[in-house]
Formats: sequence, C-alpha cells, structure tokens
Amino acid sequence: MNIQPLGDRILVKVLEEAETTKSGIVIPGTAEKEKKSEGEIVAIGEGEKVKKLNLKVGDKVMFGKYSGEEVQIEKVEHKFLKEEEILAVIK
Repeated sequence: MNIQPLGDRILVKVLEEAETTKSGIVIPGTAEKEKKSEGEIVAIGEGEKVKKLNLKVGDKVMFGKYSGEEVQIEKVEHKFLKEEEILAVIK
C-alpha cells in the first residue's frame, strides 16, 4: 500500500521489541504492556516544517507515548505524527 502523508505529517511504523526480564524470561512485543515510543519512518509529507528536520525514510525516531493518530496498515501498527511530536532521531 502506498500512503503519502499530507503537510507536516510523518508516517511511522511503531517498533515492538521483545523484552527480557532479569530472570531471563522473554516477553514478546505482542504482550500487553505500555506502548513504545520509538518507530521507523515509512513516509514523510511535503510540508515546510517537516523538511527543516532533515528526516529520511528509514530513520528511527522517538516520540511521545500518546502522540499521533494510530492506524493499522496491513495488520501493522503505524502512527501519523506531526513534526513537533518527533522528539529525537535514534542513531
């Protein structure tokens, strides 16, 4: 599916990571827990503000836990974020 965000919006695929407890038990990313605030950029809008951030498709970013609009695209969780909701780029 080809989706192009409008204006200063960014489409991010939410990253789910398996978590390991201190005793070595692996909790899969599908387990009920607080949502991660990291994602991978899938598409970027054409707005002037978002262009100033110099983001690229494939960049990993951090965003607020309750930021953006959640959507399911091909059974994968994504978020539409505004440029001001991006907190940092993960390198």
